[in-house]
Amino acid sequence: MSPSTLSTAGVLLITVPGVAYGGVTLLTYLMRNVPGYNDNPVRRGLWRAGHAHAGVLVLFSLVALLYIDASPLTDGVKTLVRTLIVAAPILMPLGFFLSVVRPSDTKPSRLIWLTFAGGLSLAAGTLTLGVSLL
Repeated sequence: MSPSTLSTAGVLLITVPGVAYGGVTLLTYLMRNVPGYNDNPVRRGLWRAGHAHAGVLVLFSLVALLYIDASPLTDGVKTLVRTLIVAAPILMPLGFFLSVVRPSDTKPSRLIWLTFAGGLSLAAGTLTLGVSLL
């Protein structure tokens, strides 16, 4: 495995306790009936989506890193694909969380576009990687 992939995997693994902490926080909000969470279905839904996407995309990115090193792509394109795929577990949850950061928010702010940016990043990275492996 390349040094770049190892350091990227290390960073991703360090984020896992943060994702777990987020899950504990959401569970605490549910159990303690925290105002602005249980009584705000938009915020509750987007925060749950942010937490779920963070966890799944971190795991997906770790697996994808193995395939990046095995692909016939040039080193520069490998770096680009690695960046695109790893950007998704950062951008998508940020969009979900930051678009309804205030407990009184009843609709997402323009920061929801971070979620779309993360999705585009993931699509571009995985499409490039997938085609290169064929």
